[in-house]
Amino acid sequence: MRQVITAQDIETLYSNGTPVPADAILTPAARDAMRNRSSVLPRAATAAPASAVATKFSEPTVPDLEYKWVPGSDPKTPEAIAAFFVSPAIMVLKERMCDIGRRLYAKNYTDGNGGNITIRVGDNLVLSTPTLISKGFMKPADMALIDMEGKQLAGARKRTSEAMTHLAIMKRQPKARSCIHAHPPHATAFAVARVQPPTCLVTEADIFLGKVALAPYQTPGSPENAETIGEVAKDNQCVLMLNHGVMVWGKDVEDAHWKMENVDAFCQTVLLAAQLGGELGSGIGGKKARELITIRKSLGMPEGRENLKECELCDNSDFRPGVVCHAPANPEAESAAPSADPAVEAMVQQITTQIMAKMKG
Repeated sequence: MRQVITAQDIETLYSNGTPVPADAILTPAARDAMRNRSSVLPRAATAAPASAVATKFSEPTVPDLEYKWVPGSDPKTPEAIAAFFVSPAIMVLKERMCDIGRRLYAKNYTDGNGGNITIRVGDNLVLSTPTLISKGFMKPADMALIDMEGKQLAGARKRTSEAMTHLAIMKRQPKARSCIHAHPPHATAFAVARVQPPTCLVTEADIFLGKVALAPYQTPGSPENAETIGEVAKDNQCVLMLNHGVMVWGKDVEDAHWKMENVDAFCQTVLLAAQLGGELGSGIGGKKARELITIRKSLGMPEGRENLKECELCDNSDFRPGVVCHAPANPEAESAAPSADPAVEAMVQQITTQIMAKMKG
């Protein structure tokens, strides 16, 4: 028989810290008593069905969006390529490319038909966005499939002319599974001004971007541009293409998009900080910068600054107003350096004495 709980029972249960039975019938006064309490007594939980009880704790994971294929498994015949192009796994990637395109467009990183996206899906296969299309309004059917030489294998729309630059990076850097080119305003402003964003200013930038590289200007879509950017990007995940825009790469398209967001936010922060007129870059220092490089490497990201001296890691003297490396390359040599010229010291002392005498007179 179900128990009837009164207001007095609620007071007793509350005093004892006992939960209200799950199947109990509460009188109206009992309900009011529960509502008036600052800490409402919970009802006893009903037993969960056996299927809902976890039998073993599973270790938490980080989602991995990298597309992985079996080496040597690329489809070869036209029929196999056509089937591969519409396979479920590839359709997911096409949808993801469209989503990234919308996000680039929404953040004003692309204008008109600017920007392009690629994902490597085989030894010799790459998904590519088409030419002359707004990245904010793409559909999966718009995507193209090309080989590593740029030849289009599938897709109704012609692939982007910038695909060769993406391929040049992928050929040189196996970790580059996705590339994105865009024109985010703040980072592109640095590219137009030919100013390299400094290091040791924002920790997230040092970890997730590393050194932001500059690449000489070449005509977009040209073989020279592919060669130039390919060489610079093989060791740098973010490249500012002078008078052009930004190229980033990552282990998957989401990772590449994060790099694009990282660099534009970083450049915007540097621009604002520079306008404040304070000293930039004095907070991190070479020793702490080395720790950020260690974190970056632990995340599997390429890093070419391991062999730099701690002082050199934060030498931003080329940036205006900049941070100049003050630590000596050879501290022992500097400590053994001769003192100031005695004659000069005597002259300074004489001038100081004369000035003080005039002031007293």
